[in-house]
Parts: sequence; structure tokens; C-alpha cells
Amino acid sequence: MKMELIQPFINAADAVLAQGLKSPMSIGNVSMEEEAYRRKGVAALVWITGDIEGRIIFDLDPETSVRVASQFAGTELPESDDLVRETVCELANQVIGNAVTTLNDEGFHFRVHPPVLHTSEHGSKSSEDTEALVICFETASGNVFMNIALRYNRRRQSERTAAAGTS
Repeated sequence: MKMELIQPFINAADAVLAQGLKSPMSIGNVSMEEEAYRRKGVAALVWITGDIEGRIIFDLDPETSVRVASQFAGTELPESDDLVRETVCELANQVIGNAVTTLNDEGFHFRVHPPVLHTSEHGSKSSEDTEALVICFETASGNVFMNIALRYNRRRQSERTAAAGTS
């Protein structure tokens, strides 16, 4: 997976988490996932189609998701599990929206589908042309995981390769 596709998501997560949680964050473990993704807690899934295709899973363990929802809601404890789930989806929406803006500015065209709760215990496996990168963001509220599995659309990739060869 190309860093040009990943870096906007890392930068966006850094900005959104640091600002939203009002505390610094750091990148912990980064790994390539070859097996099916194992959900850690409350997770939001966002699909992307177009020049870039794939999905991003934004995942918080149960305790972290409650602390993050409390921080975002400005309350001691979230009013409901629905608020926790909505907060995780909104966080995913903000991070992915910021990353997509950067990629759009770089000339990529694609459609971002709205976040949905990812309730399956396991996600899809990596494939030969789509690797999954898992990044752990360490925050004062706990660890936040982002699983990114993106690839260039084959048709668009051949057009980009042909255009690069004529430059």
C-alpha cells in the first residue's frame, strides 16, 4: 500500500483526536494485517469507491469508546450506548472526511460512503492487491485503532501508469 494513500489518514486522525480529546496523541503499533480483522470494541466502517477503493475501520475498545464519548459529549458518562456508537461513527466521519479532502486536493476522485457500525467479530481478509494496515493511536482516553485497506482502482491505475509513461 502506498504511503501517499495512508499519510492523509494518519494526519487527519492526529488532528481530529488531538483536538477532540484536548490532549496529545502518539502513534503506537503499526502493522500489516494478513488475517481477517478482529474487531476490538465499538467500530465504524467506511467504504470508498472510485480512483481509490477499499475500506477504513475506525475501532475503539469498549472502555475507550465510553471515555471518548464522554469527552465529546462533555459529560461524566454517556447517556446511552447509542451515544457511544454515534460518537465513534462521527469520529470516523471527521477523520475520513479530512483525509478525503487532502486526497481530493491531490487529484483523486472517489465516493465516500457514510460510516456504518461494524458489528462483525471479524472483518474481511487482505487480498493480493489490497493490503490492510492497522495503526494504533495512543491517547489519554485509551487506544484508537484504524484499519486501512485501500488500493488503486485497476482501471484508474492503468490510466495513471500510461499517463506517467508519457510524461
